[in-house]
Amino acid sequence: MGMQDKIGAVLSQGVQRGDVPGVVAMVANREGVIYEGAFGERALGSGTAMTTDSVGWIASMTKAITSVAALQCVERGLLKLDEPAKNVCPQLGQVGVLTGFDANGQPTTRPPKRDITLRQLLTHSAGFSYEIWNTDMQKVQAALGIPGVTECKNKALTLPLLFDPGEAWEYGINIDWAGKMVEAASGQTLGQYLKDNILGPLGMNSTAFRISDDMRQRLASPHLRGPDGQLAVFPFEIPQEPEFEMGGGGLYGTAGDYLRFLRMVLNGGQLGGERIITPEGAASLGVNHMGDCRVYNLKAAIPLTNDAEFFPGVPKSWSLAFQINHEAAPTGRPAGGMMWAGLANSYYWIDPTNGLAGVYLTQIFPFADHKSLPLYLDFEKAVYDAR
Repeated sequence: MGMQDKIGAVLSQGVQRGDVPGVVAMVANREGVIYEGAFGERALGSGTAMTTDSVGWIASMTKAITSVAALQCVERGLLKLDEPAKNVCPQLGQVGVLTGFDANGQPTTRPPKRDITLRQLLTHSAGFSYEIWNTDMQKVQAALGIPGVTECKNKALTLPLLFDPGEAWEYGINIDWAGKMVEAASGQTLGQYLKDNILGPLGMNSTAFRISDDMRQRLASPHLRGPDGQLAVFPFEIPQEPEFEMGGGGLYGTAGDYLRFLRMVLNGGQLGGERIITPEGAASLGVNHMGDCRVYNLKAAIPLTNDAEFFPGVPKSWSLAFQINHEAAPTGRPAGGMMWAGLANSYYWIDPTNGLAGVYLTQIFPFADHKSLPLYLDFEKAVYDAR
């Protein structure tokens, strides 16, 4: 069986079993796309087929694009990785470290031991978190009337830190702040900056914070897996008139567009003659930038996610844009791979050793879905088995 048949069998069977309502999957090497397929429906029961150009909420897959934008600004002398981030976004100088809650349930904080830097934001080691994996942040939000970040309100970014900057890894609103730094340094909105400097040059014409009419015609619906294990359409959309464009998770896009971004990384920072970052910058995306800190299992604190960790037991760190696996993964991916995901069960990886990249796009909650995540891993394994 060739790659086309092997991957197609894995994904079509997944749809038939009800693992996902619909899925798009693509694989590329440095030269171009070597597999693409779409299976199932954009919305369960709609009769509208999922197609390779279907648009989905790519959620935290946005982070790597925003991180590359920040790295561009560093390379252009507009931002510094290790200077206090408050020099660019003064609000970051006001953030305290959470110490607990007083008798009235109000959060108490202390000043951090050191200033937050862009490098810490990009590696998720600044101390920020997400309420969906942290109950203390839920208490802070309730006490202070702070909305969740997907509402794209500036107040959502006024959370305290869980620890002093640089002392641990914690997944959170870091890249939203990095996006704010890109805006401050460039004088543009994040969406315009990305369009001018990354999305446009790479031909990612179906990727944006604002869903165009053309994109909406190809939009796949989010779904929610209920307690009975059944999937149902779940109306959810990122605000289309946001107070700020969410660099940590606001983009909608296609698997094909995202694969172009991944191929740019595989090709040393350029694609089709369009240079996005320097070769040195691209190389920095594949190495650990957070010292001895390590990525750990995220414990679900709301029903829209399950506990989440890729390849438990494999040590993982963070580069300036991606999670890095320090040992080989059970799918066949060697050590030194780059990856991450989006909350609606979209996943991707880059394998610089073999010159491969893959994208898997579906639209399901909860994150790390008990059926969709294994299907993604089966897809990745099928790619390596077919080589």
